[in-house]
Amino acid sequence: MTSVFDDRAYRGTLTRRDFMKLAALAAVSAAAGCAANPVTGQSQLMLMGEGEEVQIDKVNSPHQFSADYGVSQDAGLNAYVSGVGMALARGTHRAQMPYNFHVVNATYVNAYAFPGGSIAITRGILAELDNEAELAGLIGHELGHVNARHTAARMSKSKLIGTLVGGASLIAGAASQTLGNLTGAVGGLGASLLLARYSREDERQADELGMEYMVGAGYSPQGMVGLMDILRSMGRRQPSAIEAMFSSHPMSEERYQTAVARSRSRFGDRQNLPLFRERYLDSTARLRKLAPMFKLFQEGDKAMAAKEYAVAQGRYAEGLKVSPNDYAGLVMMAKCQIAQKNGVKAAEYADRARRIYPTEAQAQHMHGVASIMRKEYSVALADFTAYERLLPGNPTTVFMKGFSYEGMKDKQNAAQEYRRYLTAVKQGEMAQHAYSRLKTWGYL
Repeated sequence: MTSVFDDRAYRGTLTRRDFMKLAALAAVSAAAGCAANPVTGQSQLMLMGEGEEVQIDKVNSPHQFSADYGVSQDAGLNAYVSGVGMALARGTHRAQMPYNFHVVNATYVNAYAFPGGSIAITRGILAELDNEAELAGLIGHELGHVNARHTAARMSKSKLIGTLVGGASLIAGAASQTLGNLTGAVGGLGASLLLARYSREDERQADELGMEYMVGAGYSPQGMVGLMDILRSMGRRQPSAIEAMFSSHPMSEERYQTAVARSRSRFGDRQNLPLFRERYLDSTARLRKLAPMFKLFQEGDKAMAAKEYAVAQGRYAEGLKVSPNDYAGLVMMAKCQIAQKNGVKAAEYADRARRIYPTEAQAQHMHGVASIMRKEYSVALADFTAYERLLPGNPTTVFMKGFSYEGMKDKQNAAQEYRRYLTAVKQGEMAQHAYSRLKTWGYL
């Protein structure tokens, strides 16, 4: 997750002439790219139309969902969460957006929204909630980001600055990984920007809109208060389990206190609206039974980040005892085995995962990496080809196909894939490798 673009970072490097250019460019862009904010009605810099928001969402959200181990295979749970989301979406400022709501298999605590209306809730945070009103508060908050066009506004600002300082692509290189660390190279190109940290002002506005939307849909404002209380409590008790959410959604005591005050003032007469606790507990019963597994997987992820691979393996193994066929857990274990350079075990776990969830792509990638470690390049090529068929548009997969062809001594097809990769990514170790091979083989 990257931090939101802040022009203060450039104050020490831009000259007075640069600032004059920026001011002129801002004036031109403001004239050509101003739009009324759908929430406030005020004019704001907006270099992105609604159709572009939807297209960016359509291209990138499937890759992020896959990076989070795919959409849950529990159709009933997905339908329940989607039903809550659609009930709220009908009362938003941009009810015309193509909203869609998904539970993703990731076990860390988070929720996020893409600019066109695709919203994901992790299993990890669902296990922490106590009632449907809290879920409505969570979804309402994400709808707030979409309706206030927070991502589009941030990307418009980045486009403006990028034009001045040389136009580095908003997304180029976001998927770059070193050749020795390919386990995580499965996310969408633009996800690091699209899911970047929101400003505190964005968060405040999303909180306000979220409570407005949930109360409008018939939920007690106490749902938002309860959600904020859960998040601040987890921040104290389990900071590592919730750091991803706090990275993209800065949390503070002030946000909790503001929610309490708003619920009593603006929505004081709505306190007795229902929380729908029993309905939530019934609809999430199977998921909540897995809560001990989620905690173990979170501990495993923390150990992986610290490169304590033996510890991580132990936590993942304990978690898989709770649910041996959990797709996310099997892929996590495959990654852990790859980090320990155990290609055989990694291939075994990845193969189990793809058999359990054959339409989800990440296990195919992991099996491909494990196959390359074992120098089984033809198997790896089949894996990456299957991944690209399931989830096209990830340039890392194109590079891995080229690398597999290279291992098979097929320079012609390797060069074709490396060329295709370099049209999308022009920096990082993979790009350097692809370029050097094309040059050595006489294709450049």
